This record gives sequence, C-alpha cells and structure tokens, in this order.
Amino acid sequence: MRPDTTGPNVVLLSLSLVALAAWLGLDTVSVAANRIVPGTGYRVDEAIGWAGALATSLPWLALAGLAWRPSPGRFALALALVVVMLSALPAWLALSAVTLVDSAQARLGIGAGIWVVLFLLLLVMIELRSRLVLSRPIGWALLLPPVASAGLCLALWLEPLALWQEYRGRSGQFLGAVGEHLLLVGVAVGTSLVLGVVLALAMRRWPGVKRAGFGVLNFLQTIPSIALFGLLLAPLAWLSANVEWLAALGVSGIGWAPALLALVGYSLLPMVRNTFVALEAVDPGVIDAARGMGMSRGQVFRQVRLPLALPVILEGIRITTVQAIGLTAVAALIGAGGLGTFIFQGLGQAAMDLVLLGALPILVMALLLDALLGALTDVLRPGGAK
Repeated sequence: MRPDTTGPNVVLLSLSLVALAAWLGLDTVSVAANRIVPGTGYRVDEAIGWAGALATSLPWLALAGLAWRPSPGRFALALALVVVMLSALPAWLALSAVTLVDSAQARLGIGAGIWVVLFLLLLVMIELRSRLVLSRPIGWALLLPPVASAGLCLALWLEPLALWQEYRGRSGQFLGAVGEHLLLVGVAVGTSLVLGVVLALAMRRWPGVKRAGFGVLNFLQTIPSIALFGLLLAPLAWLSANVEWLAALGVSGIGWAPALLALVGYSLLPMVRNTFVALEAVDPGVIDAARGMGMSRGQVFRQVRLPLALPVILEGIRITTVQAIGLTAVAALIGAGGLGTFIFQGLGQAAMDLVLLGALPILVMALLLDALLGALTDVLRPGGAK
C-alpha cells in the first residue's frame, strides 16, 4: 500500500514545528554546582549563541519542508533525518557537559526541552513508520543508532550527567530493585492468568458466576491502590500472627504479600474480560464443523476454540502486564521493593534525577514488553504478522 501523499502531512508538520518551538524555547540542560543546590537552566541560544541555535534549527525546518510536500521518497528521507536527530540528542548533552560543566562536583541535568523533543521525535517516527508501512522489527531497528550514540557519549563525555551519577551511587541497589520489580510483575501476571482462565471458563458455564464475578472485579478496579494496600494491612497482619506457616513464608501486613494480592486483584478484570470475550467470539460455525468431524468437547476446546481465541487472550495479558509494571511502583510504599523505591526516595529528597532513575526503567520495561507481546499477538493472529 502506497502512503497517502495528497497535500501536506498535517501531523508531521505540526509535530515538527512544536518540537522546534520546544527546542528553542525550553531549557535543554541545567548545571548545578553539586547534588544539593538547584541547577541553572540553559536554552540552546544561551549555551552556544543564537548563530548555533539557528544552525541546530535547520533539521527541524527541513523536516517541516518534507512534510509540506510529502511523497514516499520524502517520507523515507524524513525518517532518516529523524534517526539522525535522535542520535544527535546525546551528542548535544555531551557538548553541554564539555562546555558548561567546570568542576568535578558539578552535575548536568537533562532539561525539559530534551524530554519534549525526544517525545515528539518518537511520535514523528511512529507517524513515518505507519506511512511507509514498515514492519515492527524495522521500527525497533531504527532505534539502534540513537541507543549506540547514547552509549558512546555516556562512556566518553557524560560523566557529570546527574542521572548517571545517581545510578553509579546505587548500581547494586538498582539491579536488585529491577529484579524485585520484574518478580512481582511476573508472579502477579502469572497468577492472574491462571485465575482469569478459570473464572472465564466458570462464567461461560454458569451465568450467575458471570454477573457476580464481573461485579466484584469492576468494584476492585474502583478502589485506589493506596487504599487497597491499607485494607489488606490488618487482615494480613492478623494472619501472620495467628498462622505459623504463613508467617514462615514472610506474609505480613507490609511487604510483598499485600502488594502481590493487590496486583492480582487489579490484573484480574482485563485478564478475565479478554479471556471470556475471546472464547465467546469464536465463530459457532467453526465449532459446529469441528463437532461434525467427530471431535469431543475437550478436543474442540483445545484444538479449535482456544487457538482461535489465543490472540485476544494475549491482548489481555499484554494489557495486564503493562498495567502491573506501572502499579508495582506504588508497592514500594509498603516495603515491597522494586523501582518505586527510587521514585519515592527522590520525591522525599526533591531529587528529580533519582525519581527518573526509578521511572525511566519502568517506562522502558513497559514499552519493551508491550512491543514483544504485541508482536507475538500479530504472529498468532490469522494471517500472521504484518
């Protein structure tokens, strides 16, 4: 399918101009004398002068020009330009570190301008990928040059970067927090998958279970996560004090137990709903044909209904996993560990780079798992990956 090239691409044009305004108008970096004092923000013109600022604006103007008169070739050229611009963002941070940081204790912060531009460039890349009808693996491969550029700049010039300094001071704790976060998410999603399939099968068999089950699960979704942790504290503390084997497992009013129960509770609704809808949506004609071939009820379920329902079930797993990755951050408030520990420590210390140390890996994990499960869903969907 050829991209639609009738008239200007309004999306690409708007994103380019907004990104240019953010690049010139917002602070791209900040420099602080040490970790305690607030940093001084620098716009592009304050860092390299107006001549340099205008020079760095040329790629944005070129991108806007390509969007004004689009064609398949111009879309491909725009995509290559976006990859170069993404790769140049770490180089800009490296240049700022070399020119603006003048002491060993000083720290370089990433300004709002960089975050806004990064976000908008990724949106531009998504728009161009859809226009050029590129496959998912090619879309991910386009991110390799920016990642390589970031790694090179970090190794050679970005020693003063505040985010890197926060990581270096907590590298051992960081890896442990990532493991705790993934373990909580994995156990919660696995448990909700098993319970979700059982509940969905029971709902298909008994309508009363369907009404009651969805009512309870919908109610659970309305309870704020902090409130649910608080509701679980007292009963779990009582169980820990009165049931020895639960206490031996480490069950208590705080820690992993209430966090896991809350995550499973929040994960059940999307898992059950997608599984139930997927099993119900299988074409009755296909089921009748399978029974006409002499298949038993079990064979029909295992060989016909379940394979056809699997892509929609995987969508439920995908939604549940991404949701659980975000919710697990809140579990740090009750001592369950995970990357949320850094977020709340940073908020308590007014250290935004420490907050980012916890928040950015959560974002990356959510995007990666969403992409992997999305690709698996595409493969299993009738017709294969697109």
